[in-house]
Amino acid sequence: MPPPPASGDGKSNGDTERNGGQSSGPLPLNDRSVSPEPSKPATRLAGGLYIVATPIGNAQDITLRALAVLRGADVIACEDTRVTRKLLNMHGIGAGRLVSYHDHNADKAGPVIIQHLNSGEIVALVSDAGTPLINDPGYALIAAVRDAGHVVHAIPGPSSVINGLVLAGLPTDRFFYAGFPPPKSAKRRTWLGPLRDIPSSLVFLESPSRLASCLADMADIFGDRPAAVLREMTKMFEEVRRESLSALATYYADAPVPKGEITLVVGPPDPEADSEIDLDARLILALETESVREASARIALETGLSKREVYNRALELKKAGEA
Repeated sequence: MPPPPASGDGKSNGDTERNGGQSSGPLPLNDRSVSPEPSKPATRLAGGLYIVATPIGNAQDITLRALAVLRGADVIACEDTRVTRKLLNMHGIGAGRLVSYHDHNADKAGPVIIQHLNSGEIVALVSDAGTPLINDPGYALIAAVRDAGHVVHAIPGPSSVINGLVLAGLPTDRFFYAGFPPPKSAKRRTWLGPLRDIPSSLVFLESPSRLASCLADMADIFGDRPAAVLREMTKMFEEVRRESLSALATYYADAPVPKGEITLVVGPPDPEADSEIDLDARLILALETESVREASARIALETGLSKREVYNRALELKKAGEA
């Protein structure tokens, strides 16, 4: 059986929901009487703002409750109206009133959303893919909506962070989501330094074009930990590559730039980590606020290492960061 279509491939997976072989047409967008389960009587949506998770790739990865909310909302606020309209069409939901809400227009669009809520309308907030507010500053809207006296509802669903963590085959009892690393190597290495000693798996998002260099920096800062690169999750060409950071860095340095969204999971620190790597992490962090001489003197004292060794390594890292 071929896999179901991805939300970005332009193919429809059917415009009607199935109920014992019967086709049941979708409710109008402004009809608040919705029935997420055919066996239960229709219920009315409570007022407020609904944060609705949408598929990260495969259009069928959307919950019955999410579909019910999108059918019942008066207004759907979305990053890109074209992307959301395509998803709604796939599931037989009339587009209704779509309004744009994203990072660059939040100051103007946020008050408009609150005006809709003040008028008694139900608003659904979606992102282009996944769970809204993860890796975007939409929390300000949530705070403003609550300050205006409205209820906020969260409709859970797909997330590339959780999906990647589950597929990586690395410890999941504790994890830290760090988002996108800085694009430039020097800033990225400084940014990675404080993350090294966090006793959990680390989850990142990364651009395909920067993946190889990011993996190389991580191998230097974190040590050669196990890691996983996850690409095109839930889609037809989903790929999971799990090796050490250095092996992954070598592979992607030699391979063509990968396509699709990238999630990167790095295993937790090894208590027996190499002391040289530990020294680099300490120096990179210290050099953010101290001179080479100050940082090397303090860290030599803390670690018991040779002052000359620490000073020379600090000079090397300082020069590399300025390159």
